[in-house]
Amino acid sequence: MNDEALLAGLAAGEPDVGLAFVRRFQRQVFGVALAVVGDPTQAEDVAQQAFERAWRRANTFDVKRGSVGSWLNTIAHNVAIDSVRARKPSPLDPADLVRLVGRSTEEPEHRSLQREATMELREAIRSLPSEQARAIVMAGVYGITAREVAEAEAIALGTAKTRIRAAMTKLRVALEPTVVRGG
Repeated sequence: MNDEALLAGLAAGEPDVGLAFVRRFQRQVFGVALAVVGDPTQAEDVAQQAFERAWRRANTFDVKRGSVGSWLNTIAHNVAIDSVRARKPSPLDPADLVRLVGRSTEEPEHRSLQREATMELREAIRSLPSEQARAIVMAGVYGITAREVAEAEAIALGTAKTRIRAAMTKLRVALEPTVVRGG
């Protein structure tokens, strides 16, 4: 069945078609959710909410505005953003804090350099075009293949590879240490 037929079956409440719809898009939706929320457990919840929202709004899908995959990616992205915004820090018991943090044997200078490098990397990723940033985070941080990035973003495999390669090149330039040349 094509994507539109699966969506129509989902809207009609056909259990077998609904299951086929979820199976077709589950990796893609989970990948989008994981790229936004950064936590696999939370990404699973987001993916489930995204499929529920798609089921409730299936009748609003308009093929003239894009593919089912793009529409579903947008839903997943929006649900993930809502989830991140709603996430509130939970208080920690001070006794647990010591166990979680543990005793650091690293030198303060080393920790400071690590923090600085992490901040530089985050800043460099933020400076990328959003489609390249998503692709490099999915591939580099979460280990998602270029094919899976293509599926998650509803783009051609070559486009996904180009986005990842372009992002890597830009990050390499942005993070290249400044070379002091004598002369």
